[in-house]
Amino acid sequence: MNRTQEQFQPSPLDVLIIGAGLSGIGAAHALTDQCPDKRYLILERRQAIGGTWDLFRYPGIRSDSDMYTLSYSYKPWTGRKAIADGPDIKRYIEELAEESGAIHNIRFQRRVVSASWSSEDALWTVTAMATDDAGHEHEEQYQARFLSSCSGYYSYDEGHRPSFPEEESFEGQIVHPQFWPEDLDYSGKRVVVIGSGATAVTLVPAMTEKAAHVTMLQRSPSYVVSRPQTDGIAQSLQTVLPLPLAHRATRWKNVLLGSFFYGIARKKPEMFKQRLIHMAQTQAGSDVDMKHFTPSYKPWDQRLCAVPDGDLFHDLRARRASVVTDTIERFTPRGILLSSGEELEADIIVTATGLKLNALGDVTLTVDGEPIVFGDCMSYKGMMLSDIPNMIVTFGYTNASWTLKAELTSGYTCRLLRYMDRKGYRMAVPRREPAVGEKPFLDFTSGYVLRAADLLPKQGDRAPWQVHQNYLKDKLTIQYSRIDDGVLQFR
Repeated sequence: MNRTQEQFQPSPLDVLIIGAGLSGIGAAHALTDQCPDKRYLILERRQAIGGTWDLFRYPGIRSDSDMYTLSYSYKPWTGRKAIADGPDIKRYIEELAEESGAIHNIRFQRRVVSASWSSEDALWTVTAMATDDAGHEHEEQYQARFLSSCSGYYSYDEGHRPSFPEEESFEGQIVHPQFWPEDLDYSGKRVVVIGSGATAVTLVPAMTEKAAHVTMLQRSPSYVVSRPQTDGIAQSLQTVLPLPLAHRATRWKNVLLGSFFYGIARKKPEMFKQRLIHMAQTQAGSDVDMKHFTPSYKPWDQRLCAVPDGDLFHDLRARRASVVTDTIERFTPRGILLSSGEELEADIIVTATGLKLNALGDVTLTVDGEPIVFGDCMSYKGMMLSDIPNMIVTFGYTNASWTLKAELTSGYTCRLLRYMDRKGYRMAVPRREPAVGEKPFLDFTSGYVLRAADLLPKQGDRAPWQVHQNYLKDKLTIQYSRIDDGVLQFR
């Protein structure tokens, strides 16, 4: 054991958490609050807390979920903005890390590369590459009884970046939002943003403040919904109720409203679609062709794009921005030639073409010497993986805030640890039943999900192997159901 491990690591740890973002800090808080006797560490590959909210620095970066559900139930959101900016969310995570004491248990610049489980020892051995101040890497090993993966679902090293014909001929600058240059000056420039998802609809209104004009070039439209920047009910409740109670009431209001509208969208998709298009038409005005906001898919087959106070629509009406729905024929020295024959002139092209998903942060897993292929595993309650012992994976919702599922997951982790302590168990592993049929992990048609279908685990066609996109169902299943359900096996 090297000096770093001797100084910092109790051997073995009770829990090793991978990732110091919203999920990882929440998992640490849960351990401190519900399992104060457990020793844990967080390994974070970057130099700062925040995960997504530290990585992304493009103009206007914000959540597309309301902050009353994206924040935790035990730490009220006190900001006025219901749709918060990235720096505000990062500060919230930092405050939680300080208040919970998690900040003292984080080891920064530790990139986890592999984890190996030994049934004989009932331990994980985790290998991480540590980077020192001079930029040199060295290997460190940690041992833990439980592994908690809070590393998200996409690659930090690369985004989805398709190649376009003759893009090398473009004389301007090409930028990907995931790696936004700090010194990029787009004042007075013509900007084309390729994309139609949450990143694109965030970038366009943010860049119109300085750019000469911003064009959103999309191959196909997304549903775009205006949402209030400030939650008036939340603000009113905070004036008459104690802050924790007001926060809980607002949180439940938003959970129930979200579930209600999602249910309508799935049961009556055509009616819901027409309502969304009508709302967009009202916001955008009669001069905007609604073909740009009329997707071919049903609502919630992909995530809806939220724009606070209709900022994108305001810029379209003011002609500071425009939307073009077409495909790219090729890049030119001056911009982009479209299949229709139109050429979009640009000084800067932003490729908001999506994320690249990966499995557990590209960590290589073995169980008793056998390599694990994540795509062959089945998800147990959306939190554990078949035949992988003592490991929890945090994966949030596609139709609601990530944190809702993350908080349930960290609470379940603590329930499971306490149960195993009471029974004297050292190992818990979900064993897949042969009769359970396979289904895709996510019932979602977004490009980043379809591209990673083989990387993600499967879900089953029956409980407890199903992945619910429903907070109320999960709350009952995860928070109140029996730990020993006959599927989760103990030793």
